[in-house]
Amino acid sequence: MTKNLAGLLFLFSFLTAAGQDISELPRRNGFKDIKLGSPVDSVKGASFKKDFTELKEFEAKLYEVKNPAYEKIGEAEVNGVELKVYKGLIYEIIVTTPKDPRIMRALEKLYGKATYSIRTEAYYWRVPEQISLVYKGNRKEVTLTYHSYPLIKKMYADKKKKLEQIAEDF
Repeated sequence: MTKNLAGLLFLFSFLTAAGQDISELPRRNGFKDIKLGSPVDSVKGASFKKDFTELKEFEAKLYEVKNPAYEKIGEAEVNGVELKVYKGLIYEIIVTTPKDPRIMRALEKLYGKATYSIRTEAYYWRVPEQISLVYKGNRKEVTLTYHSYPLIKKMYADKKKKLEQIAEDF
């Protein structure tokens, strides 16, 4: 019994040491040197693509990033990088790559085991109130989406302020 317990403890310590923990996600706070919450004009190669309405409520802007620094993740190719911006600040980073199993393995090594959502058919890592990373793939490509919860909260807070201003005008 003692050998089995020692073996289980060794296996558990090996498994927990094999991957980082989720605290690495907010520490990195984005993709390479593109950080959530930073001004879009701090990203070299970012060019305005279009205005859009996020969640049918919030005026936002979409930027495309063309920069050799973001064309690869290790040896894996990157098809594109897009940024969603609210009031000049990046609240979402979308990275599209051809399907490559090394990307998922690298993410799990970095952030630990992902959680799978049956509803969205995607894997994700999340630190509540801070950041999330969603990994969603199809037969040809994978999309990595980084979300900033503080900026999304700010969007809702700004909406609430606008409603209060309108209500006070009556």
